Amino acid sequence: MTAESSRPILCVVGARPNYMKIAPLIQQLARRRQPHLLVHTGQHYDDNMSGAFFRDLGMPEPDMRLGIGSDSHARQTAKIMTALEQVCLDKQPSMVIVGGDVNSTLAAAVTAAKLGIPVAHVEAGLRSFDRSMPEEINRIVTDHLSELLFTTEESGNLNLRREGIPDEKIRFVGNCMVDTLLQFSDRAKAGEPWTQYGLAFKGYALATLHRPTNVDGEDSLRRALEALAEIGRMLPVLFPAHPRTQARIAGYALKVPPVVMICDPISYISFIGLMSGAKLILTDSGGIQEESTTLNVPCLTMRSNTERPVTVTSGSNRLVGADRALIAASLEEIMGGRWKAASRPPLWDGHAAERAVDEIERWMKVKTA
Repeated sequence: MTAESSRPILCVVGARPNYMKIAPLIQQLARRRQPHLLVHTGQHYDDNMSGAFFRDLGMPEPDMRLGIGSDSHARQTAKIMTALEQVCLDKQPSMVIVGGDVNSTLAAAVTAAKLGIPVAHVEAGLRSFDRSMPEEINRIVTDHLSELLFTTEESGNLNLRREGIPDEKIRFVGNCMVDTLLQFSDRAKAGEPWTQYGLAFKGYALATLHRPTNVDGEDSLRRALEALAEIGRMLPVLFPAHPRTQARIAGYALKVPPVVMICDPISYISFIGLMSGAKLILTDSGGIQEESTTLNVPCLTMRSNTERPVTVTSGSNRLVGADRALIAASLEEIMGGRWKAASRPPLWDGHAAERAVDEIERWMKVKTA
């Protein structure tokens, strides 16, 4: 074993969307006895948003917890960079793997790049072309600092080439998050989690809303609740809401429609089961657009853009913004059985992490030859 190959690969996670992307890579690295370390920045830190996901996904306890917590974008990113720099200096990793587009992703990529450590980005190349979204900034910067860019759909390949990323850095491997979903979907559905809420299989809608454009202002949050009320004309709505969203509803003294059942965030396995059992999903989450497409559940996305266009062109997703007329028309299609037939995108087959680790091992052999 060379000195290079004995140095660990550092896998960095920080927030709920990271875990499902990195978990199958951790499994593959462990299976192949590749030295690796898991670092949790603590960007999400409570049990529903963090601890329960590690247990559900069977992920090992992190080797290091940085304990950063909530803060403004700038302060949180700076704190992660400061703490992670010391980790990198101490552990001398051969590579840093990051996933998605959260602040932990950006912070780890910048820190590693400044120390001359190669970065691999899982879920590279996605673009909403809306730089008012903090995630878009994180995606762009991370991609341009990465040596290996693992893409999930053809739009990602095209976006990276358009931005001048060399082809030799781009690897179309598929969707690691779908690996995780397919691994647990049967178990999740078998648990029939909808019964815990007094709901019937395919007899309810599932809603998730968290983006500032939908929940941080009084007017936008009122429109979001009106959208839920529109769906509630035909179906009861289960709305697992972030505590911050619940606090804003109370602070603005907004009335929650009686057909909407608000609850706290739900563990991964239960949530996958709830998605499987739902008649439709209303969301502003990027990941849920992909998961609903994989599960072939109709999805209405309360955004005017998406960085995952394959979920619209091939999948079960439609962009509806806050347009109540479009939401109502979409609801009529779904309830009438006229929703478009979805097809699973290429390489969303449960083997993306295998392909990604194959590429990492090939890349390392070339670099150490």
